[in-house]
Amino acid sequence: MAIGPLKKVAAKRAVDACGQLELSAEARKLLDDQVSPDAYLDRLIEKEQWADAIRVLAFALPKREAVWWAAQCVRIHLPADAPPKNLDALKSAEAWVYKPTDENRWAAKEAGEKVGYDKAACWVGMGAFWSSGSMVPAHLPKMEPGPSFTPGAVAGAILIAGSQEPERATENFKLALEDGLDIANGGTGKRRARSEGAAPAPPGTPPANR
Repeated sequence: MAIGPLKKVAAKRAVDACGQLELSAEARKLLDDQVSPDAYLDRLIEKEQWADAIRVLAFALPKREAVWWAAQCVRIHLPADAPPKNLDALKSAEAWVYKPTDENRWAAKEAGEKVGYDKAACWVGMGAFWSSGSMVPAHLPKMEPGPSFTPGAVAGAILIAGSQEPERATENFKLALEDGLDIANGGTGKRRARSEGAAPAPPGTPPANR
């Protein structure tokens, strides 16, 4: 596939981008100490290791771009009759992407938890919440999230959303990767959202274009 260098990915080696990631046995065989993130993603895609590729890209992207990616992917799969709290969680996470304040971070958590931990939209909100700061209120000793928390939530959200239609899961994962790679190269990742009629993202310029 020859993805090529990814503008938004700072790591020079794939092992640095996803060293804490639990990979499948097949994906681990394809990883070595020298392969770059883009070349490693090429290997995973060639071997049709879609879920592993999504996890690797979620770890490799900066946290704001990763949360943005998850929000756009989950939007596409929201059914028309989904409870409004699902969309509220996505909007809250996107608000944090545009303005990553601590207030917006906590708002994303609260909106995500209202959805329920079995839903993809919840994990988009938690991905924003776990991006930085403390996981407990300010009057308690600071408890920082681990470095794998946000990318793990992002990958989980995308995989849950794409698996809602089991017969289309593989195709959904491929399309999600296309959007994620677009973001990794400085795009908005909203190409499918426009073409498939998903709800538009909130106004403003996503971090990919800043």
